[in-house]
Amino acid sequence: MAEAQSMPGADSAGEAVAAAVESSVVTRTSAPPSFDVADFPVPHGREEEWRFTPLQRLRGLHDGTAAADGSIKVDLSAPDGVTVETVGLDDPRVGRAGTPVDRVTAQAFSSVEKATVVSVPRDAVLAEPVRLGLHGEGGVTYGHTVFDIGAFAEAVLVLDHTGDTARAANVEFLVGDGAKLTVVSVQDWDDTAVHVTQHNVLVGRDASVKSIVVTFGGDVVRVHPRVSYAGPGGEAELYGLYFTDEGQHHEHRLLVDHNAPNCRSNVAYKGALQGETARAVWIGDVVIRVQATGTETYELNRNLVLTDGAQVHSVPNLEIETGEIQGAGHASATGRFEDEQLFYLMARGIPADEARRLVVRGFFAELVQQIGVADVEERLLAKLEAELAESIG
Repeated sequence: MAEAQSMPGADSAGEAVAAAVESSVVTRTSAPPSFDVADFPVPHGREEEWRFTPLQRLRGLHDGTAAADGSIKVDLSAPDGVTVETVGLDDPRVGRAGTPVDRVTAQAFSSVEKATVVSVPRDAVLAEPVRLGLHGEGGVTYGHTVFDIGAFAEAVLVLDHTGDTARAANVEFLVGDGAKLTVVSVQDWDDTAVHVTQHNVLVGRDASVKSIVVTFGGDVVRVHPRVSYAGPGGEAELYGLYFTDEGQHHEHRLLVDHNAPNCRSNVAYKGALQGETARAVWIGDVVIRVQATGTETYELNRNLVLTDGAQVHSVPNLEIETGEIQGAGHASATGRFEDEQLFYLMARGIPADEARRLVVRGFFAELVQQIGVADVEERLLAKLEAELAESIG
């Protein structure tokens, strides 16, 4: 798969759309969004967007010392009718969904020469998922991929990350008017891998997007989904689950920018942590603009700490610039096993270890069911069982 470099060109219509989207994006970052890595200072860890991230473990992705010396094996399968192109940066689809908002993703854009565009035609209803497998084979790799979903099309995308690499990438999802898209992104890297990625989603008029981010592997994983709306009536559901083990750092930063009227969003992320040095971060930003009347939104993050020493930072943020909305709210909770649940199960003859497994399975069950791809669900449940066997015995 080919991959992208420097600021993309666009025709006048593409530039207008990109400008409109970019003007509506709140970043909470130390520098404005840019495709040029030189526009971002090297982070030192005191910046708001980097204060939780272990910069020394990013293998140089953040300071310009990580040369693209690695390789990644790409396995792309798609139903008939789906097209795959390698395009230049003058293609109007590149950069249309959003712009890098931190130095690492800007470095990714500045470090590659081409973009890959996967297109689902208008009105197509795909019977099988589009599957993109990326298997790291060592070294540092960069990438840029655009998924262009035509108006009134219906598609499921499965992105699967395995192997070892230090990977920085931008992924765009252009969801046409009336289209329906489900995206499942699985981070099942080796324990030595580093992965920093920004997912930009542009939701068309009356379109719907469901994103499920699943993170189990990697030394450091930082995923940054960002959603904005190209017209009224759009809907975005953002789900995520992560199981953070000894020595791992898993960070998920979300922004839903309600910049159009009568749109909906729902965010639900759940994580479990085990091991004294396990670390997880969840940042959830929702912004409701003045023009976004009729908005309905809710965000939720829950974390289950399985062992002493594990730490999680959960920060929901909600900014409302108009009072003419349907509803908005957020919630965050972190804790251990609930004694009442364990007592209920053990009182019915279930051993303590099995009761704990049942509680954790139930904790994740509703999010696993959102995936809707049987083989992916089975694989993740098996992975969860293996993690539970290690932590609970």
